[in-house]
Amino acid sequence: MRIVGIRRTGGDVEVASLSDDGTEVTVVAPLEGFWADPAGHLAAEPAGPTLPAAEVERVPPVLPGARVVCIGLNYLKHVAEGSFRDQELPPHPTLFARWTQSLTVDGAEVPVPSNEDGLDWEGEVVAYVGATLVDATPDEALAAVVGYSTFNDLTSRRAQKLTSQWILGKNGDRSGPLGPMVPAAEVGDLRDGLRVRTRVNGEVVQDGRTDEMVYTVGDTLSLISHTFTLRPGDLLATGTPSGVGYARTPPWLLQPGDVVEVEVERLGVLRNPVVGNDIRRKEV
Repeated sequence: MRIVGIRRTGGDVEVASLSDDGTEVTVVAPLEGFWADPAGHLAAEPAGPTLPAAEVERVPPVLPGARVVCIGLNYLKHVAEGSFRDQELPPHPTLFARWTQSLTVDGAEVPVPSNEDGLDWEGEVVAYVGATLVDATPDEALAAVVGYSTFNDLTSRRAQKLTSQWILGKNGDRSGPLGPMVPAAEVGDLRDGLRVRTRVNGEVVQDGRTDEMVYTVGDTLSLISHTFTLRPGDLLATGTPSGVGYARTPPWLLQPGDVVEVEVERLGVLRNPVVGNDIRRKEV
């Protein structure tokens, strides 16, 4: 099963199941209704109408008030290739936040901000929280994950490095494409190692496995839950393998006309074209 968000003309966001060939969507529930009982909806057959995918707008299946928490520096080889290579690995993950407004979907055009030399790619896996977590153990936290999707944490490196906080560089318009959500039961444990690859114009630029993560999903969600309550619909972006563009010699950043793909085993391919900044002005 692949879960997506859709909006029918003039309607509210709904959660739907995407057909295997991607040509149809079957409505599962309204967005808020789905996240009130995500496990229950995933276990049941979709009861809503089936619609041509071309006749609906695809949107992230994410609540407007969801927290999007991201792990930075979660693969050892990625740490070694960047500006933190000479620092000792911290005992706890570096966490930063995205706003839901920065998220988009497979196929969406992603603009390069006007003061950037390009965008950097970061292919990742996102975990969706499906139950309320307060002071959870790592096992309880992992059991609460209801699904996973491919993710590209597209980064404005100049903005990211202007300050010690990363939020500006990590929240560009449409800079967080999400693939369809696949139920956790169909994915298994990331500690078993799912292959994560990123391609730019067909060339592989990242190739890692999720069992290389330093900070696991269960451990990280547990840590977060001891400070603030995690609720159904919150997201955890789990970090990226080595191979990012800014660490190359010379640096390689995405330019308008490029196409970037993230492929994760069992989760599918996320594909997005990169465009110029003019698209942002047209949408204001």
